Amino acid sequence: MLNKVTLIGAPTDIGAGARGASMGPEALRVANIGPILQGHGIEVQDRGNLNGPPNPWLPPDQGYRHLAEVVTWNQLVHDAVYTELSGGRMPILLGGDHCLGLGSISAVARHCRDAGKKLRVLWLDAHADFNTSDLTPSGNIHGMPVACLCGYGPTELTSIGGQVPAISPKWLRQIGIRSVDAGEKKFVHEVGLEVYDMRYIDEMGMRHTMELALATMDANTHLHVSFDVDFLDPDLAPGVGTTIPGGPTYREAQLCMEMIADTGRMGSLDVMELNPALDVRNKTAEIAVDLIESLFGKSTLMRK
Repeated sequence: MLNKVTLIGAPTDIGAGARGASMGPEALRVANIGPILQGHGIEVQDRGNLNGPPNPWLPPDQGYRHLAEVVTWNQLVHDAVYTELSGGRMPILLGGDHCLGLGSISAVARHCRDAGKKLRVLWLDAHADFNTSDLTPSGNIHGMPVACLCGYGPTELTSIGGQVPAISPKWLRQIGIRSVDAGEKKFVHEVGLEVYDMRYIDEMGMRHTMELALATMDANTHLHVSFDVDFLDPDLAPGVGTTIPGGPTYREAQLCMEMIADTGRMGSLDVMELNPALDVRNKTAEIAVDLIESLFGKSTLMRK
C-alpha cells in the first residue's frame, strides 16, 4: 500500500436527491482525517477542493437531473485522481455524492490500463447504484454510477475515462446492499454483478463475505474502495441522505476495513454521501474517519 496519500475534496450534491453532501469534505477534515492518517506514518497532502458548477436543483431532463453539471464534476474528479495516481500517490476522494465514483473509478481504470495492472473495485453501499434513466423515475445520477462504469448510460458519462466500458462487471464486488429498485434488480442479475447483500452477510458473516470479495487478487492487482457512508447502519451513521435500516454494525464494518487493510493492495479510496446537514454533531464523519483509519492498518493489537 502506498504511504503517500492525497486528499481531494469534491464538494457537490449534484447527483443526489437531497442537498448537503456538498459539505462532506469539510466535515471529514473537521473530523481530522489528515492528522489521523499522518499519525500512522503516512505522508498526507490535502489539495483542497475541486471547483465545479453549482447545483441548479432542477427536475429531470430526458431522464437525467443535472447531466451537464454531473459530467463536468466527474471530469474534474477523473483528472485529479488520475494525476495523483500517475504521480505515485494514493488519492482519497472526499465526496460529495456517489455519482462522483464514476469519475474516480474511470481514472483508476485508466491508470491500471497504463500500468498493466488488474483492477478490483469494492463498492461498500446500501444501494447497487446500477440504475439507468429507463429504470429510475427520479433521474438522480448518484443511483447510476456503477451502470455508467459498465457502459450503460449516456455517452458523456460512460466515456469519461477514455474507454467504454471503463470497467468489466467482473471486477466489482458490492457489499452491504439492501435497497435495490425492482427494475434494477433484474438488470443486476442480467449483467452478473457479484453482490453480497445484507442477507448474505447475516447468513455467512462478514469474515466469509470479505474472504470471497478479496479472493484471487495478486501482487499485480490495484484495489479501489468506494465507501458510501450509507453502507453503515443509520443508527451508527445518521448523516446520509438515503438512510436504509439494517446495515453492518460497527464491528462488522471494522472487520471489513481491517481485512481490506490486511491485503496491502488498496491503491485508491472514495468516501461518499456524507451529509453533515443530516448528521448529529459530526458523528457520522467521525465514524467514517475511524473506519478509514482501519483501512490504513489501525487495529486493536499488533498482528504478527
